[in-house]
Amino acid sequence: MAGVVTVGSGQHARPSAPPPRGPAAAAGGGPSWPVRSGTVPSLAGGYSDRLETAPDLAAALAAGYAVALVPDRAADPGPAGGPGPAAQDWLRSTGKSQLAAAYAESLWYARELDLLVWISATSRAAVLSGYAEAMATATGRDQASSCESVAAQFVTWLSETRRPWLVVLDDLADPADLDGLWPSGPAGRILVTCADAAAVPDGMRVLPLGLYNSREALSHVMGRLIANPGQRLGAIDLVSVIGLEPAALTQASAVIAGSSMSCDHYRDYFNRRREQLTDSPGAPPPASAVTWTISFERANQLSPDGLAQSLLAVAALLDGHGIPGTVLISPAAVGYPADSGGEAQAGRESGRTALAVLERVGLLTVAPVTAPPVVQISPVLQAALCAAMPEDMLDQVVPVAADALLQAWPEPDMPGWPASGLRSCTAALQQIAGDRLWADGCHPVLLRAADSLDEAGLTGPAVDHWHDLVTTSEQRLGAGHPHTILAEQRLAEACLAAGRADDAVTWFQRLLDTKAVELGPDHQDVIGTRLRLGHALVAAGELDRAIPVLEGVLYDCEQVRGPEDADSLGARDELAAAYLAAGRRSDAIAVYRRTLAGRERTQGSRHPETMTTRQGLAESYLASGMAKEAVSAYKRVVADRERALGPDHLDTTRARYGLGAAYQRTGKTVAAERVYEQARADFERLLGPRHPDTLRSRAELARVYSRLGRYGDARALLRDTVGRLQRVLPPHDPLITELRELLADIGDE
Repeated sequence: MAGVVTVGSGQHARPSAPPPRGPAAAAGGGPSWPVRSGTVPSLAGGYSDRLETAPDLAAALAAGYAVALVPDRAADPGPAGGPGPAAQDWLRSTGKSQLAAAYAESLWYARELDLLVWISATSRAAVLSGYAEAMATATGRDQASSCESVAAQFVTWLSETRRPWLVVLDDLADPADLDGLWPSGPAGRILVTCADAAAVPDGMRVLPLGLYNSREALSHVMGRLIANPGQRLGAIDLVSVIGLEPAALTQASAVIAGSSMSCDHYRDYFNRRREQLTDSPGAPPPASAVTWTISFERANQLSPDGLAQSLLAVAALLDGHGIPGTVLISPAAVGYPADSGGEAQAGRESGRTALAVLERVGLLTVAPVTAPPVVQISPVLQAALCAAMPEDMLDQVVPVAADALLQAWPEPDMPGWPASGLRSCTAALQQIAGDRLWADGCHPVLLRAADSLDEAGLTGPAVDHWHDLVTTSEQRLGAGHPHTILAEQRLAEACLAAGRADDAVTWFQRLLDTKAVELGPDHQDVIGTRLRLGHALVAAGELDRAIPVLEGVLYDCEQVRGPEDADSLGARDELAAAYLAAGRRSDAIAVYRRTLAGRERTQGSRHPETMTTRQGLAESYLASGMAKEAVSAYKRVVADRERALGPDHLDTTRARYGLGAAYQRTGKTVAAERVYEQARADFERLLGPRHPDTLRSRAELARVYSRLGRYGDARALLRDTVGRLQRVLPPHDPLITELRELLADIGDE
């Protein structure tokens, strides 16, 4: 491909003026192309193209194709030159991510990409977060909907765009995490790195990556020892002894470069250490199992206070693909194993110094390309460190790591990095910790991670996380423990947010049964849970059950708190919504009117809850055929929301869309056209052109065009809308059927 710097060709030319990086806003609010999303790992010092042993990605990965890089286990040379059968895990460190990063950067600098996306695909939550960030980068707008919805839009966008793109899914752990999220498109390339070829999806081309050959190994060592050529003495013999493992050679050359020893000296050191680690008469351990211990010992020498070793132990329990640097310089991390008693700033500086030591000896890298910087450590090395830790040490380090994560977690939670890294690190810690995070109840970091999933709109992963907390809390603490009850409450709310109303009903009912026994039927918490149960029943369409529940809640609230208490007003709103859903429109109008009057007296006409009640009343008017009253109410809602939230807020847009529907009912088609066109533009800007709400607004606008005799505009809009709806809705969805019939009525030419 013309212009591509081919990985595996030995070329490393970079243009003097690379294209801009990041979603800089252009005139008109869109991104300034090209753009990139995610953090591409920095290439290691001394990195060179593997001309003879690395696959030629430029040739294998043309536009429209997908390939997976996996370890070449068939190339295992055995104990003498690399990992043997008993140590296959070390083969994960063959440089897959480095090769992928070099390829991605080669396309980027050669200006062959408009969009570069790098995602550490260690969980579904990480993939969804990465897609949401990429969608915001590609469109220049924040998405006001769940990550699942945004991710689906991003996949559709990739399939439609003509802009060349590359998505790298690094270290994919489970292909099921990509269910419904596999990117594709004629303009794109998909590169996956995976530790196991068996986990690669069917149909994807697999490219194995093995060890260095002897020439590449020697080139790697020599390239990392350029500052002091005298240290290269004995490099050939060192390579012959250590073998061809990229990780082992990287660690060995890092220790040599950061000391006064030569390759000869290191080789002697390595031989002695390997003899110590060999169980006679067993085969010697793989080189990487030896070199990391030498690096660890060197870190001890450079950090005699033990802080470097302590931080390495903490890092071993987190997500090595990206640890926010603030975690490892937090008071909890720098204070382990004993409180140093120093000032906080002194502790942070000591932590930075210790991280620099660990980087110097090749045990981790600190990439200052994000704020805060990202710390990366090989998952294989993490596994070795965890295996070397005695149980009593794990008992100490796990809560330290949890406290460090909690201390580094900003309030409020911000989108993107570092929240995504903190969530991934918490998930990694949770897998290793076992019951160590439940010694004194549920550790707060587990709740903070779940809150972060909720706040990020990661509704599916949030349900899974809360469900796991409920299950574990019941086992460790008991069904009636406050932490268990809290987790059940949040699980029920998460199910509602995820659109799983039936599950929400089940959990709210279970929670209600528990609270009623412990607190009594008239307790405020019990009444509040009954209210949420009623809301969930409405969402689940179980109106026959919902209305009696909500009527009972309203009666109890008014008896206990008074008719104009905030809880009573909220219960009345929920009951009115249930009446409206059940077709009891006059009852809904009566209840909404009473609630609106109460809110205006107690909260004021411009309070957000007052606006919500007025909008419910407007919807009831519209459903009852009271179109003039609906127009009047919607006009007031739009004006109030514009003043309180601004004209560009999603709630303002939805109120404006309702006003358009009211105008249609009164026969004011021209007014409806004007409002619908504005609502459509706002929906597209706020939710994206592929969101169901946007598509429905386009459908309504097409109807208006038809009524105004703008049949050409109506046909064009309907055709495009039907095509887009077919990608996001079931094939026999009533809206698709209705629009097809409308298209037929106006003559689909």
